[in-house]
Amino acid sequence: MASRAYNIPNLLTYGRILAVPLIVLCFFLEGKLAISNTARWVALWIFVIASITDFLDGYLARIWNQTSNIGRMLDPIADKLLVASILLLVAADQTIAGWSIWAAITILCREILVSGLREYLAALKVSVPVTRIAKWKTTVQLVAIAFLLAGPAGDEIFPYTTMTGIGLLWIAAILTIYTGYDYFRAGLKHIVEDE
Repeated sequence: MASRAYNIPNLLTYGRILAVPLIVLCFFLEGKLAISNTARWVALWIFVIASITDFLDGYLARIWNQTSNIGRMLDPIADKLLVASILLLVAADQTIAGWSIWAAITILCREILVSGLREYLAALKVSVPVTRIAKWKTTVQLVAIAFLLAGPAGDEIFPYTTMTGIGLLWIAAILTIYTGYDYFRAGLKHIVEDE
């Protein structure tokens, strides 16, 4: 059992969880919320590597037949920690502000609601598979976050970096609403049947 907990796919998931405080640290290097351009690029690269592990851990677990309960539990938690922490950071440093905050709130609320639904359905022994559109939502979300992490540092190279990130964040929010509705529609019949 211990060997399953420390297989390569799970180590990649643990690495993704450890990436969260490293990215947060980039935003607080000066002891307060103030991120330099260099720190933004470092945070972006940490995020890119963490995002690659998101693809790799599941892929390797399947092809090497190394799936485990701890991996199934921690993988979505690692994803949500990474996304939520960065959305909060880019909101706090005002890379996103005004109406764009609503896109981030939509994404965060959906993640919490769907997690609760999955936990409830798991207790009923009901599995809700991840749809193709949900995978697209995740991809758009990760690309949006990468652009937002680059933010003002990226704007110096490509003037529309932040705007591209905000646009993609709204697309991710729309896909988030759609996929969240999809999950609740699939789960609702089990909730109603259980009454």
